[in-house]
Amino acid sequence: MAKKMKPSKVLIERIYSAVRDIGDQAECTREVISEVLGLYKTDLAGVDFLYSKQRPCTAGELSKGTGLSSGATTTLIDRLEKAGFAVREDDPDDRRRQMVRLSDQASARCEAIYEPIRKDLFRLWSTYRTSELEAIEQFLQKGLKLHAKSLERLRSTAQKPQSATKRRRQA
Repeated sequence: MAKKMKPSKVLIERIYSAVRDIGDQAECTREVISEVLGLYKTDLAGVDFLYSKQRPCTAGELSKGTGLSSGATTTLIDRLEKAGFAVREDDPDDRRRQMVRLSDQASARCEAIYEPIRKDLFRLWSTYRTSELEAIEQFLQKGLKLHAKSLERLRSTAQKPQSATKRRRQA
């Protein structure tokens, strides 16, 4: 049986750099797509969430999926609806609640943007063996969980910045 070798520090550093580059590339992608669609990045986050779900969602689901407060989510839905990207519908299971979904036109626009990217990535990923893809998936899932914990720790320990007025009073 082959002994499991410890990866070199250089390899670990290259992986760290590549993962950071993926995050940077994702940010650039969001910027370009928001420009193409004529949306603010926050609005694109809502569109992305609704597009990925492929079904109507509650405002609460949208809020959780985008990380926005409930008030900011309401404003987001208003902007998306006004721009023709979102449609509000009555919830068939609860008449007191409304659902939000992408408009058919917005879904078609998203499909035109995302489908070529998806096809290129699927073509690349199809060149790997199943065992390699399973290892990559495990690596990504574990990394995402660890990163989420790190962000939560940062949020809980970070000091809130003081307002300029409060800083002047203390000086």
